[in-house]
Amino acid sequence: MKIIVTGGAGFIGSNFVFYERKKHPEDEILCVDSLTYAGNLSTLEPVMNDDKFKFFKIDIRDRDSVYRLFEDEKPDIVVNFAAESHVDRSIENPTIFLETNIIGTSVLMDACRKYGIKRYHQVSTDEVYGDLPLDRPDMFFHEDTPIHTSSPYSTSKASADLLVMAYHRTYGLPVTISRCSNNYGPYQFPEKLIPLMIANALADKPLPVYGEGKNVRDWLYVEDHCKAIDLIIRNAKDGETYNIGGHNEMKNIEIVKLICDYLDKPYSLIEHVEDRKGHDMRYAIDPTKIHNDLGWLPETAFADGIKKTIQWYLDNKPWWENIISGDYMNYYEKMYGNRKVLD
Repeated sequence: MKIIVTGGAGFIGSNFVFYERKKHPEDEILCVDSLTYAGNLSTLEPVMNDDKFKFFKIDIRDRDSVYRLFEDEKPDIVVNFAAESHVDRSIENPTIFLETNIIGTSVLMDACRKYGIKRYHQVSTDEVYGDLPLDRPDMFFHEDTPIHTSSPYSTSKASADLLVMAYHRTYGLPVTISRCSNNYGPYQFPEKLIPLMIANALADKPLPVYGEGKNVRDWLYVEDHCKAIDLIIRNAKDGETYNIGGHNEMKNIEIVKLICDYLDKPYSLIEHVEDRKGHDMRYAIDPTKIHNDLGWLPETAFADGIKKTIQWYLDNKPWWENIISGDYMNYYEKMYGNRKVLD
């Protein structure tokens, strides 16, 4: 089977590539990424010489290139991780989020319609539901929770989800959607909370925390997320939406202090900054449906996952130091100009 993984040079996409190559070595992975600032080709170094792996430098908004890929490779499944995903960046510049997350999704689905596909899977986010009150720990997001977005980012993802279901109903496209809670683990871009705090703490730099840091997120170890998506694309019924959560709710300030403790850094590095506009207070997902339908449950407790994650960043300093310095942006031309990278 051939699987297109868009956004495969990003955080979750690359982890999914690694999981699929290990779990299903008989399948071929066609990795698509435009290598914007968050796409790091060096992340894929472990599989670049794999006979069952190909990399294509393609922007999913580029209809001609996407169609050519489908025509040449005839994929069976598409898993769309490709997205602009940083909320702060969406507040500063919404347009690119609309173009990539909505228009790019439509281009992919049009290709699926034109050339045929067994399954199109849209990787979405729990942020499409808005937020939950801090004083109601009994409340969780369910698949039928109304969409109530708070940022240009979450609005673009919700729009894409609605478009996916419209293609299913109107054209009969075989689709599924998953909405995940906050992921963490290896290869996460250093602008995100956990890797940013690790990198800054190691450099004894201030640890910026929005407001009082009381915002609550449900944290999901990235490999657990990959296992869930693998089950969905192979076993779920067409037209289904699944919430994927970690059952690991933590306040942001608790995570920052935990990282300080692990790295033996003082809390005095913590610097409270002006809160983000429209900052959601609490996310919490109920993954009962995917457990009942497909047998999935998160396997990694946060206490274990955060230790593994911190240790990975300690053991792989060159990877994230190159990102912080900006050198990783030259990696594509320097290392892979002529190696299984197809424009």
